[in-house]
Amino acid sequence: MSAGTVALALALGLGAGVMSGLFGVGGGILFVPTLVALGLGQVEAAATSLLAIVPTAAVGTWRQARYGNLRVKPAAVLGISSVVGVEAGVLAATSLPEDVLRRLFGALLIAVAAQLAWRALRETRQLP
Repeated sequence: MSAGTVALALALGLGAGVMSGLFGVGGGILFVPTLVALGLGQVEAAATSLLAIVPTAAVGTWRQARYGNLRVKPAAVLGISSVVGVEAGVLAATSLPEDVLRRLFGALLIAVAAQLAWRALRETRQLP
């Protein structure tokens, strides 16, 4: 890895971390495109993102708990049940061709963006 690549990765990681903390989005939405831009394949970017999100989620959880925003029981249910989903997702990701996986991820990003835009427009119309 060159010094320029490391510097770019640090800058993008910092930016993605700020966005994760600010908007509460998971690593997949921000880290996967960043890692693909740095030259990783789609599967490697997703796997790397899963590991990179651990410290991000831990710090975000700790900080939000200090503000009283953490609800442990729903988080535990979500976390435990997601382990099964992760196993299924890994099996699917490793069996699909990379271009199909990349297109599916792009469709997910478009759907998330559409949902956010829809909610923002709907809430703007409801304000007094």
